[in-house]
Amino acid sequence: MVGCVIVNDSSEIISEGFHQQYGGPHAEVNAIKALPEGTDLSTCTVYVSLEPCAHYGKTPPCAELLVSSGVQRVVIANLDPHEKVAGKGVAILEAAGIDVISGVLEHEGAHLNRAFFTFHQKKRPYIVLKWAQSLDGYVDIRRGPNDKGIHWITTPECKQLTHSWRAELQAILVGTGTALIDNPSLTVRESAGSNPLRLLIDRNLKISSDANVFKADANTVVYNSIKEGHEEHIEYVQLPFEQLRDEILDDLYERNVISLMIEGGAKTLQNFINANLWDEARILEGPRYFGTAGLRVTPPQGRLSEHYFYGENRVMIIHNT
Repeated sequence: MVGCVIVNDSSEIISEGFHQQYGGPHAEVNAIKALPEGTDLSTCTVYVSLEPCAHYGKTPPCAELLVSSGVQRVVIANLDPHEKVAGKGVAILEAAGIDVISGVLEHEGAHLNRAFFTFHQKKRPYIVLKWAQSLDGYVDIRRGPNDKGIHWITTPECKQLTHSWRAELQAILVGTGTALIDNPSLTVRESAGSNPLRLLIDRNLKISSDANVFKADANTVVYNSIKEGHEEHIEYVQLPFEQLRDEILDDLYERNVISLMIEGGAKTLQNFINANLWDEARILEGPRYFGTAGLRVTPPQGRLSEHYFYGENRVMIIHNT
């Protein structure tokens, strides 16, 4: 997520651009294209939220574009952790005699691109845990063998919020129990955006083929111990369940999945919390008491960064810092 602003010698913004989609022109390219005709960049300062790229990928190197444009000053929020950049963009600019200042609003830039940085620095997706809990701290009642269906905790308008969260992330994961009991679709229906890649843990392939998670409205990956292969929009990935959590994260890294939401159930969420494999927790507290012993998720230790109400529901965002 990169933005670029070009400012003239009178401190006026004369052009802006941002990276609009994967594989498309980068922020610097779009900002330079939007400049007024005849602009002399030698008197301008280019502000960019991430170090200009230094390699040929989907697009040519932006560092070389800035050199050829004649710009004499570049201000950067964050250096790029990608191994193909990692200081090389700054080196190209400085070798051309351009004045480079980095680390400006560094914390804000790091938060903006926290998923990207986590992916390249930790070699795994940025992990968001999400669950709803009652006012007495339960995520669900204790179920009998035939007790299925969702026991709603939050109010209906919360679907808009949670579906917008899904649209922000690349993949969404649930365990077997959640798929059996709640029969979730794991799609974006109440908000604009694209459906995430659905990930299902189903060791012995218990989930019925007519379950919502297998509908053709999104692609699904099934982590199991029995088979490999593709069936239309469904992919089966056979993994050793003794190290399942790490195997899943390794698989997602190989797929270039930068961000992951874990929606349940309690066992899957607690597994990642206990291993301290999480970056953000989004907890929704609905206006309801279960009033009986049920299932809990122990909230992870971290920094409460946001706390607000969405209708009658309390939203708590915790970061692992």
